Amino acid sequence: MQQSTSTAPRGHAPASAGRPNGRKIKGAVSWTLLTLYGILSLYPLYWLFISSFKTTGEFFNRPFALPETWMFENFSNAWMGSNIGRAFGNSLITSLGSLALTLFIAMLASFIIARFQFRFKAMILTFFVIGMLIPIHSTLVPLFIMMKEISMLNTYWALIFPYTAFALPTAIFILTAFLSSVPKELEEAAFMDGSGLWGIFFRIMIPISLPAISTVVILSFLNSWNDFSFALVLITSAGLKTLPLAISNFADGYTTDYGLTLAAMTMAVVPTIFMYLIFQEQVMKGMTAGAVKG
Repeated sequence: MQQSTSTAPRGHAPASAGRPNGRKIKGAVSWTLLTLYGILSLYPLYWLFISSFKTTGEFFNRPFALPETWMFENFSNAWMGSNIGRAFGNSLITSLGSLALTLFIAMLASFIIARFQFRFKAMILTFFVIGMLIPIHSTLVPLFIMMKEISMLNTYWALIFPYTAFALPTAIFILTAFLSSVPKELEEAAFMDGSGLWGIFFRIMIPISLPAISTVVILSFLNSWNDFSFALVLITSAGLKTLPLAISNFADGYTTDYGLTLAAMTMAVVPTIFMYLIFQEQVMKGMTAGAVKG
């Protein structure tokens, strides 16, 4: 009795034989590209850090080398020389104040827009989206005139209100899109348990929206922390100057002390790095939300 056997043609390896090697090559290429991207992204921070320990002469003569003498006093001189400590506190007050106001208004507005049906809902959302298209710096002149008329120049509110106004469109857009994906069954179950609108808002919607809130926190904080133009126009009092204005004092019309400038910039970067490290997990969850279903 003959047995039928199926054999692959001689001289030809099975098609699956080359797949493990192909996956290894693909993985190696991916890791190589990611490593190069990581190096390119982190190198400016590394360059800023090592340059902050140099003198101005060494900065020009050896721009990419390690300092021959580490000038640790650059940080103390920068902190004292342009009143960086006071400016640091002013930036924290304006940035955190506008951030708190942005989150409160944006969460309330997004909750109403995403979870309720009413007339002109689409028009209101479109109104906020259009706000993302307005060039921010085109409003400096009318904003200065308005702040002058209401006697709000040279106050913290002169920066907190504009920062909040220009952060709201993006914040509402992000939060509305996220809240719209929350199942209605959660609200219905909460209503069945006796929760009111405020209970649903604080106990369900805010905890669920943490990934989107973290994204808004990072974007809003960075925009207000790094702002220079609004602070330059709306703040003239030396005691209220923010960090970007204080750093600009190290450069005048003739010379720039690059050692002190870069040391001050290094200190200014630290809060933004900590802000990202604190919220990076929630941001990654927000980016991958909905990628896996089941």
